[in-house]
Amino acid sequence: MNRFSVIALAVLGSYCVQAQDKKHNGPDKDFVTDKKIQKALETGNFEGIPSPKDHRETEFYEPVPLKVDPYGQNGVPSDAIVLFDGSNLDAWINQDDNSPCPWKLDKKEKTMTIFKPKGQKGDNVVTKQKFGAVQLHIEWRSPAAIKERTGQARGNSGVALDARYEVQILDNNDNETYVNGMVGSIYKQAAPLVNPTVPTGEWNSYDIIYHPPVFKGEKRIKQATMTVLQNGVLIQDHFAIQGACAYVGWPRQDVHGKEPIRLQDHGSDVSFRNIWVRELKE
Repeated sequence: MNRFSVIALAVLGSYCVQAQDKKHNGPDKDFVTDKKIQKALETGNFEGIPSPKDHRETEFYEPVPLKVDPYGQNGVPSDAIVLFDGSNLDAWINQDDNSPCPWKLDKKEKTMTIFKPKGQKGDNVVTKQKFGAVQLHIEWRSPAAIKERTGQARGNSGVALDARYEVQILDNNDNETYVNGMVGSIYKQAAPLVNPTVPTGEWNSYDIIYHPPVFKGEKRIKQATMTVLQNGVLIQDHFAIQGACAYVGWPRQDVHGKEPIRLQDHGSDVSFRNIWVRELKE
């Protein structure tokens, strides 16, 4: 075999390998996808299904995930619902009487701050819209001025999913309290794994993945779960929520459907900014 023949065979072999790889890496229109195998892989239930013998049996090409621009809305994901961007308080109302949100809006700083009008009691606020499973992003800041308040009285607020499952907001810098009520706790249920809080008066962020409980009649058949990252650090790892947060007694076993997101007024001038949610599959 001469040198030209060797080179020709090498080129042909390389082409065949590339063609084979291309075929394996793309959809085979002549191969029928077995939906049972796809469902088994998605659910983890393989009972009664023989193990696949062909690599194509475990390769699926649809449905194709929706393309999302992570910064498509002025830095917010393109499929997110913006709840507060600093321009207005329109997405929020007083929890008690559905009146307009009474908190203080600072359009220049793009913040809203817990505010008690003179002579009035404080008010929790909730979203006008109700949600189920969500990815929630929220940024908050405790007051820079400490004013000698300690424990639960310093920088106290909270963000509650379904208006009852609360992630605590608190200034715990040089300020001790019970750990299942400290910053990043699921109030009165789970202490945070770590405390990555920034200095008092600086901005913190929570990213919360929440899936609501499932009920059958009056019975809870599946617990709610919550994963929380504070400033990008995991502090609650898929915690199974025991019930609605209670200050006294066991967690309440409320039966409920979709409810709003609540921000708590607990007497501290906590500020918020950049709040958005992405609705998730239940």
